[in-house]
Amino acid sequence: MEQEKRPRRICRKCLTADMDEKKYFDNLYAYIDNLDEELKVDRPLYEKRLAVCKECDLLADAMCRACGCYVELRAVMWKNACPYEKWKAEKHSVS
Repeated sequence: MEQEKRPRRICRKCLTADMDEKKYFDNLYAYIDNLDEELKVDRPLYEKRLAVCKECDLLADAMCRACGCYVELRAVMWKNACPYEKWKAEKHSVS
């Protein structure tokens, strides 16, 4: 019996190499969106951090070559800092 062709299901334990790139980044953005608000910096600070990363020579394919993180994930968390101290960890208050 011939197997019917189904869309490839991505398991939670797959590596990025096993995933469709768009789907992976959609999952990353969904993860960021679903973080507790008290863990995240406000939008202006997030954009400011990303702007610094965009100017950095160590940014490659959305990743920091200094630490290996996805900069969008590192930049959204108040407790995180740039490994080269181009921006620092900050506590932000939740209104």
